[in-house]
Amino acid sequence: MKNKLVMIVQILLGLIFFVAGLNGFFHFLPAPTSMPPTAGAFIGALVATGYLFSLVKGVEVVCGFLLLANMWTPLALAVLAPNVVNIFLFHLILAPSGLPVAIVVLAAELFLAFSYRKRYSSMLTRK
Repeated sequence: MKNKLVMIVQILLGLIFFVAGLNGFFHFLPAPTSMPPTAGAFIGALVATGYLFSLVKGVEVVCGFLLLANMWTPLALAVLAPNVVNIFLFHLILAPSGLPVAIVVLAAELFLAFSYRKRYSSMLTRK
């Protein structure tokens, strides 16, 4: 049962990031109709750099694919962790209307990281 739950959560998180990442490039999902000015300014600043928004979305596509393909899952989760924290804080502080989805993404990331904790043990060993 645990392995099935892990796989379901992994596929859902992979889909979220794969689709959101692709949407950052191809804009096939509708954009939010209203966003607080500070949230819009933040997203605008990411886009204005000329590279950062594309980098974030590229990471989302690659890591989402890795989660869906069940390849290098612990690495994909580690690479996504800063994005997940930023998504959560963005919605907590700047755009609270998206907070429920951000909480689900954070919970899925934490659940999967805990499920793969043995894979991280060597990185967390003091030497």
